[in-house]
Amino acid sequence: MRQTYVVAYDISDPKRLRKVYKTMRGYGEHVQLSVFRCELTEMERLELRGKLGEIIHHREDQVLFVDVGPAHGRAMTSFSSIGRPYGQAPLLAIVV
Repeated sequence: MRQTYVVAYDISDPKRLRKVYKTMRGYGEHVQLSVFRCELTEMERLELRGKLGEIIHHREDQVLFVDVGPAHGRAMTSFSSIGRPYGQAPLLAIVV
């Protein structure tokens, strides 16, 4: 089952910041600076944590994972905004 996570990061080095951003793009939707919305299985979450753990400097950087709930449950309505409306990216299947 997929869970929705908000992943936010604070990376102190520009080179590591770019690497974290590029890694995150493969796992979720970029919604704001240093914030992604990701729908992940438990295996994908562990994989992402492992990849990010290899990139960041553990004494200087921080990555937060916030579990919002099941992807097709409460998480579908948990995001709201002020100003520009938040629009969830359409779910697309890409066959390679």
